[in-house]
Amino acid sequence: MDVVMNPRRERVDAARNRMKILAAAADIVAAQGVEGLSMAEVAAAAGVGVGTLYRRFGDRSGLAYALIDEREREFQAAFIEGPPPLGPGADAPARIRGFLHALADRTVEQLDLLVMAETATPFARFGGAYDGYHAHLSMLVTQARPGADAYVLADALLAPLAAPLLAHRLRGGVTVERVKAGLDDLLAAFTP
Repeated sequence: MDVVMNPRRERVDAARNRMKILAAAADIVAAQGVEGLSMAEVAAAAGVGVGTLYRRFGDRSGLAYALIDEREREFQAAFIEGPPPLGPGADAPARIRGFLHALADRTVEQLDLLVMAETATPFARFGGAYDGYHAHLSMLVTQARPGADAYVLADALLAPLAAPLLAHRLRGGVTVERVKAGLDDLLAAFTP
């Protein structure tokens, strides 16, 4: 692992442009939905060149991830150091349930952005936040059921919360409460 001793700081003008771009993109998503999020429109609304936008975010999915980032950081802080049952202090089954319910709500909250981000490439969903969720659940599953294949069970618990699948189910009339109840049933099947 390489350690960067002097991380490069963002230039003041670059930070200002990033904030303008993200504010413009958030306004467009709020007004027109994710479908209205075009790089040219965001650049124009932010008062920056399209090239600046592409260099900074790569494409629409990169911009979607940037819009998701702040809420994702809050969610991660909640399950790492927040109050129980989501955070430390509750037993493992309660923490797993708290995590899954909070993740379901968090996914629904930014569903269209997450669908765009998770479907940008074949493996876009994996890595980053997913790896963090998986490691967290694997640890909790190991605590709840020593000897179980926590690695595979963590994937099984996360699968119903993939944004494209959740969006498909919700549009088909399944409620998020029903998804949570199904996760509770799955959790009850492997925890004491």
